[in-house]
Amino acid sequence: MDIAKHVADLILPSLTDMGYDLVRVQFTGTTRHTLQIMAERIDRVAMTVDDCADISRAVSALLDVADPIAGKYMLEVSSPGLDRPLTRSEDFVRFAGFEAKVEAVMPVDGRKRFSGKILGLTDEGAIALALEEGGEVAIPFTNFARAKLLLTDELIKAAEKEQA
Repeated sequence: MDIAKHVADLILPSLTDMGYDLVRVQFTGTTRHTLQIMAERIDRVAMTVDDCADISRAVSALLDVADPIAGKYMLEVSSPGLDRPLTRSEDFVRFAGFEAKVEAVMPVDGRKRFSGKILGLTDEGAIALALEEGGEVAIPFTNFARAKLLLTDELIKAAEKEQA
């Protein structure tokens, strides 16, 4: 099993009980491994250093008991930030109307990389984008590799309004 998936499955119930959504788990590095836990508050209030510290303590305890990673690694806990990764289908509904870069595993309409405004999800659950060069594309969620919001004035204004 993929280490990141295994860790996500292990820590998700505890993070949810603590009031956090798990955004992403990523395990990187070849000689110096890093386990990145990216989370946000369920109530959508801005994350603080104390939130990250609370998550770090809880995750460390779970990982110490389950020991899913062989060898040394560094644990890094962070919030997703404004230009956050989009990892779950609900992210494409929540951030509809904002600009994003989306990458597919297999080509869609002859290409894998797209930039445009998120339209949400289609009835079939595909990611719908209004492409910046014109037209629209639907990327099946099963063919979704990665996506990230683009830092725009609209995104900054929306974040400021959400935190006010």
